[in-house]
Amino acid sequence: MIKKIKNQKKAIVMFSGGLDSRLAIKIMQKQGFDILAVFFKSPFVKHDEKELKEFITKEKFKLKIFDCTKGKLLQEYLKIIKKAGHGVGKGVNPCIDCRIFMLKKAKKFADEKNIKIIATGEVLGQRPMSQHKRGLDIVEEESGLKGRLFRPLIEEGIQGRRRDKQISLAEKFKIPYPSPAGGCLLCEKGLKKRLKFLLERGLNENEVKLVGIGRHFLIENNWIILGRNEKENKIIESIGKKYHLIIPNFIGPSAVIFLKNSLSSKTKEKVDELIKIYAKKNSLADRKKFDKYKL
Repeated sequence: MIKKIKNQKKAIVMFSGGLDSRLAIKIMQKQGFDILAVFFKSPFVKHDEKELKEFITKEKFKLKIFDCTKGKLLQEYLKIIKKAGHGVGKGVNPCIDCRIFMLKKAKKFADEKNIKIIATGEVLGQRPMSQHKRGLDIVEEESGLKGRLFRPLIEEGIQGRRRDKQISLAEKFKIPYPSPAGGCLLCEKGLKKRLKFLLERGLNENEVKLVGIGRHFLIENNWIILGRNEKENKIIESIGKKYHLIIPNFIGPSAVIFLKNSLSSKTKEKVDELIKIYAKKNSLADRKKFDKYKL
């Protein structure tokens, strides 16, 4: 229990930006801890950075960001996802391995700062892949945080998927919180085929930005993305400049081709046809013949 730790004034809290991690921060603050929050920026989760900064400023705690969207940290993270030792959920989500990865990084940081306690917003029974008794025990053991890892919401008796108690606590603490949103792309069953291919292929920090947008196809082992709207077209055009980019001279989707080798005439013809088909309205029958190429 937290109350048994004496003379400990500082704690690290794993901060996702969601309601549970916000409550973990407030509970720890209420118990007199000076909070240093740790935030892992994931390429597979959308974050409202403006809203997060507003909350951090209002609640007066410091923040350490681990940016897993680029560089060495991205490649470490992708390796963990690709070779999940504790299995995956309905998508390619290795929730237990992901949690261990983050907590190991947080532990190293905490040790450097001479901070003993690390707290999370985990709730028993909330997430079927990782937040069950065995999963929580595995995470604590393999992260090297046995005896140092605290879960204040569980200490408060909160469990299960209902959020009534969390909402009540949020009202008590007078803190804002975001509505449950899209979550992690790795959990999306519909993206499983795409993500399995891309993890095996490998991704860099530019390519990973495109995983969750557009229409994806695999033609002659070449990864192709078409924009679905003007916003996506602009993103594709910005990143695609470094690859093989096709911008039609009519109103339609821009496309980027990530080539396995050189661009064959067959691939070029198919991509040109794709662009024309998806530029039209009421062309579902024409689009169907490309279903076998979809990622």
